Amino acid sequence: MKNIFSNVSDPAARAAAKQKPRAERLAKLCGADVELGNFITGAAAVGGTGALASRLLLREIHGFPTGARRDGGVTYDDQDWGRKYLKENGGCIYIDLDHLELAQPETLSAFDHVACAQAMLRLARRAQTAANVQSTDGKIIEVLANNSDGQGNSYGSHLNFLITRRAWDELFFSRMHTLLFLASYQASSIVFTGQGKVGSENRAPAVAYQISQRADFFETLSSIETTQRRPIVNSRNEALCGGFRRVVRRKIPALEMARLHVIFYDHTLCPVASLLKVGVMQIVLAMIEAGRVNPELILDHPLAAVQQWSHDPALDACAELIGGQQLTAVELQLRFFAEASAFVADGGCEGFVPRAKEILELWGDTLQKLSRKDFPALTSRVDWILKASLLDRARHQHPDWTWESPELKRLDLMYGSLRNGLYWACERQGVIEPVVSDERIEHFTQQPPEDTRAWTRAMLLRHAQPEEIERVDWDEISFRVRDRDGWPMREQVWLPDPLASGRAENENLFQRAPGLAGVIETLNESSQDLWPATSATATSTAVAIYSNGKEKPI
Repeated sequence: MKNIFSNVSDPAARAAAKQKPRAERLAKLCGADVELGNFITGAAAVGGTGALASRLLLREIHGFPTGARRDGGVTYDDQDWGRKYLKENGGCIYIDLDHLELAQPETLSAFDHVACAQAMLRLARRAQTAANVQSTDGKIIEVLANNSDGQGNSYGSHLNFLITRRAWDELFFSRMHTLLFLASYQASSIVFTGQGKVGSENRAPAVAYQISQRADFFETLSSIETTQRRPIVNSRNEALCGGFRRVVRRKIPALEMARLHVIFYDHTLCPVASLLKVGVMQIVLAMIEAGRVNPELILDHPLAAVQQWSHDPALDACAELIGGQQLTAVELQLRFFAEASAFVADGGCEGFVPRAKEILELWGDTLQKLSRKDFPALTSRVDWILKASLLDRARHQHPDWTWESPELKRLDLMYGSLRNGLYWACERQGVIEPVVSDERIEHFTQQPPEDTRAWTRAMLLRHAQPEEIERVDWDEISFRVRDRDGWPMREQVWLPDPLASGRAENENLFQRAPGLAGVIETLNESSQDLWPATSATATSTAVAIYSNGKEKPI
């Protein structure tokens, strides 16, 4: 077959492309929102016990509700309920369709992301312990860090990455090959991002054990959906930063920022898998943003490839590239690795992906072990391989068990149990390869990341009393405070740039300002000269604050 991308393969053309890097680029900041499985053992209810379990868990979380009411309640809609922002680390916890959901604070480093993810699970586990202590009838709340209940239901483990608005528009509107490039990377990355699952769901062909818990639930290439007809590449256009905001008859110019909402991945617990899931995605998105996209790596049918590869834990299955070549998932990953290695060597990640060379080295070593099928060497790194080894051990101990045995399916579910899961047992035994220290994880249960706006968000919440908070969101907080004369005022702090408002920028403001009103006033004064110009670039003001003015006394 003739290579339809022969011009792209030409060395001279590739060299010329390297010499014309895109000027508009952003650091690949990352966030996450993770749904947990939750139910009550020994209890029954119409529709299941998830609703009650999630509410009992959320009751033990102390935070500031979004849209607080004067009666102390919280606002909610049909899906999200009871969102509480945490003054400890700037993240939030809420209920999404009867699942406790953890939304961790924004981080720049994939290493910090892993630590924050584990910290949020610790907060959930502590809420679970507190809720179970109050049980008087022996019924226990179970919480699972996974993505499937084995009954046809899947819940999300989402990542969110900062990209330029130009790159987002190209992905979904004008340069379709970039979306296919991303989809092909994600599809093949399940070899290190899957948690593993017994059986199949969602009308997929029967299988004993597969790599990814999410694979059976992807039904389209791209859409905004997250709970039905799930896409490989999600097109939700909700930046949570930048954009036009009216400010007392003025407008702040749009910041050229967008958020890529990634719903594809499993909830990984192994630190190496979690680090690669985030860190390599940062590198790939940096490549896309810089225009370093090689169409030769595009799959002909990414949706079919995801399921085909997931259903083959032996890693022998091949999928066809658009140019006609057949590759295994690991072989395609090795090609992405070669492209990324050249990009990093050219300095493409400098200033955009922290510790990219370390991520690249770990990625390459993991892929080499996968290519050799050295599974024993990967049980400490990759969840689906670790889980398979544990289930194989159980089957050896119980010769009458088959892959259809309910006992084996229960072990699958209990792998990620926050109370007594198999993964945590392996961690206690020292089987798991760490990438961050236990001290760093515990740090993020009490402190926010210092190099993103999460730091200022947490500090503002620490300075506020519950009655002073009107509304909290990722990019703005509304307050009701009193001025020096005692008059009530509405004040709003806007955090449009997730890369700004870190500790280095604002710590001195919090140190010298007395009380919440003083902090807001000081931030307001410090930002007067930081209003952005009219140019539509990625540069932004660190903090924008405005007031709706005085009101009548309450």
